[in-house]
Amino acid sequence: MIIVLKPGTNKDNIGHLVDKIKGMGLKPWISEGEERTIIGVIGSEDVLRNAPLEGLPYVEKVMPILKPYKLVSREFKKENSVIKLGSGVEVGSKKLHIMAGPCSVENEKLLIDIARNVKAAGATILRGGAFKPRSSPYAFQGLGEEGLKYLAQARKETGLLIVTELMDSKQLELVEKYADIIQIGARNMQNFDLLKAVGKSKKAVLLKRGMANTLKEFLMSAEYILSEGNFNVMLCERGIRTFEDSTRFTLDISAIPLIKNLTHLPCVVDPSHPAGHWGLVPALSKASVAAGADGLIIEVHPKPEEAKSDGAQSLLPEKFRDLVVELKKIAIAMGREI
Repeated sequence: MIIVLKPGTNKDNIGHLVDKIKGMGLKPWISEGEERTIIGVIGSEDVLRNAPLEGLPYVEKVMPILKPYKLVSREFKKENSVIKLGSGVEVGSKKLHIMAGPCSVENEKLLIDIARNVKAAGATILRGGAFKPRSSPYAFQGLGEEGLKYLAQARKETGLLIVTELMDSKQLELVEKYADIIQIGARNMQNFDLLKAVGKSKKAVLLKRGMANTLKEFLMSAEYILSEGNFNVMLCERGIRTFEDSTRFTLDISAIPLIKNLTHLPCVVDPSHPAGHWGLVPALSKASVAAGADGLIIEVHPKPEEAKSDGAQSLLPEKFRDLVVELKKIAIAMGREI
């Protein structure tokens, strides 16, 4: 249910309504728009149907939310959400933000060198995995807290914000200590206990779409996070598994405008994972910006042949620099900037 308040409704009236909603055993969420304040109400359908809220003098109308994802939907919030991360980085604004770095944190010197290179090229956020979910138990699993410390040092030396993956709710407090953005990877998109845990966090979340999940399932996973109180969520399209085997995955370009239509949350695209090969990354990046993406997350490594993971899809720093130059032109054509 959405309760639309009349323009000029004061805080006392809003507080009274919130108390009334809670008294019915329902959960209210306040969204303050440019013109009106709306309150999303989550709870029992029977209680919602019988709630006598439309008769209050400061309530303009009460509407049902038809989508199964309530807080994520455009019905709940018509304006685009802008995720404010600090250092002037606002994902979902006119400016597109690029997250770039190695798939895995390997050592401190290499990470800081990459951070300096991607910042010089135009990136505002450094990506790097300290904990790595791998298909094989024998593959490199990441450096753990040591890797997180390297990321923190790279942030100190370059000013770049940090995005890194969380795999287990037991690691949440540790990752919160170092990261600016918590990434939930594709394999954990429907790890509902993990989603609830980051929903209680104050950190921004980058939620990746699962490789075999529909957009509805993707948005329902985001709903888990928002329903726990964390609205600082960015959705990341990173390719889905299809019958095509020429690429690692198939980048669902159509998901970008669909996400922008269905939800108020920002949409970030990972062109590296669906490509599986660095030569395809520039084209997929450009297509994503043209389709309306709010940001990109790209893998960069100076010696991809020596990378501990995903070297084949990593751009050399100079190739990344050239790509950003081209992306700036497309962003301008789309009324955006990088």
